[in-house]
Amino acid sequence: MISALIALRRVDEEGLVAQLTGQLRALIATGRLGKGLALPSSRRLASDLGVSRNTVTYAFEQLAAEGYLEASHGRRPVVTVDGGERGDGTGAVASSARSARPQLSPWASKLKQTDWPMSYQAPLKPLRPGHGDFREFPNEIWARCLRRSAMRAARRELGPVNRMRLREALAHYLATSRGVRATAEQILILPSAQAALTLIAAVLISPRDDVWVEDPGYPGAAAAFRASGARVTGMRLDEQGMQRTPGMAPPKLIFMTPSHQHPTGRLMSLARRTEFLRSSRPGKTWIVEDDYDGEFHYDSRPVPALQGVDAHGRVFYVGTFSKAMTSDIRLGYLVVPPALVGTLEIAQRHIGLIAASHVQEALAEFVADGHFLAHLRRMRRLYHARRDHLVEGLERHLGDVLSVEIPSGGIQLVARLKRGRADQAAVKRLVEAGVETRALSSLALGRPRDHGLLLGFAAWRENEISAALRTMASCF
Repeated sequence: MISALIALRRVDEEGLVAQLTGQLRALIATGRLGKGLALPSSRRLASDLGVSRNTVTYAFEQLAAEGYLEASHGRRPVVTVDGGERGDGTGAVASSARSARPQLSPWASKLKQTDWPMSYQAPLKPLRPGHGDFREFPNEIWARCLRRSAMRAARRELGPVNRMRLREALAHYLATSRGVRATAEQILILPSAQAALTLIAAVLISPRDDVWVEDPGYPGAAAAFRASGARVTGMRLDEQGMQRTPGMAPPKLIFMTPSHQHPTGRLMSLARRTEFLRSSRPGKTWIVEDDYDGEFHYDSRPVPALQGVDAHGRVFYVGTFSKAMTSDIRLGYLVVPPALVGTLEIAQRHIGLIAASHVQEALAEFVADGHFLAHLRRMRRLYHARRDHLVEGLERHLGDVLSVEIPSGGIQLVARLKRGRADQAAVKRLVEAGVETRALSSLALGRPRDHGLLLGFAAWRENEISAALRTMASCF
């Protein structure tokens, strides 16, 4: 009978987990499911509700972590609280809190309408895009750097929020590897690349300012600029990435991923980069260059960063360590145009976008001692082979339904559907079968023009990629 008390709306898989968790929590809090009641097994409830078993399992695990259920392997979960234990003893608080509609800000009211942050389940499944292989990271070396940094912390005086040792190491690395021209003082250390976009938007964007982004593109950028009230316009792509539309007045800000366009992986030519710089008015039009995985380039020498070509201080350069190292290291960085360094530093502290100092010091040691470059050299060879293995497998197993766009670098690729537009339905079916991809249409700013799959290859060994391809072939 429990399934009759639950009504799920068919959205993405993450949405089903959140809905089921919330509805079971409410049924317990209001006393509809009493203390000591044994719930159905995850297999039985999944069958009754018509969802995957993982959906029910994740909901049970979350409620057990919150103290609503007692769950152990091989046994049905049991309700552990009386209705009202989470309220005033009668369940009235839980019921009224559920029915009351909180008054949110205009920004918060629109959060559920965006596709950011991206909805994925845990644990990581093949071929989820956007991830490197954390299993290949030199954790023992990193642990030693962290340990030494923590031991030195007691002797360090309270210092700046952006540690100079890391800024100097980064300035040297970016100059030699990416052609970035910046002093150490221009580099801000942040909790993530997304934090850098949030900071830029807070400082530069006023309501109704025009912002251009790539379409399809990185949804986190559109979300950050819309949060500041910008009018975000999606710019079409060609083989060189973002295009300018003739006759359009230059906007306040342009966001682009020129090294490996997200999601297609296309490389913007030097001529196209120069065209954007030439049309940008110094002090009035700013460019944000997101080089999220520029460390990984396979087929030719990487094109230097757009920031290094800019002679008028118009370009922000954004980077992250989560792709090159491991996503657990929540550090990004921002190279700021000289005229805005002081303002951005104040805004960084005002908003609280500050990275832990001991992690900064450990990373400075990791970079300065050569461990970072050694890790990158090894990962480039590994990821290059994995890209080629995925491309060859897609052409062999799925060449009749998918057309592969081979990126010159990066950690993911796009495979377009040759027939039909049901990429979101395909993604749902693949997730149920154990392969996690991203629908290309979901990355469009407006009406989708392309339909296909965004597939990650960096995080997966070749035998894992082969198994995932066999699953995909059977699904299609």
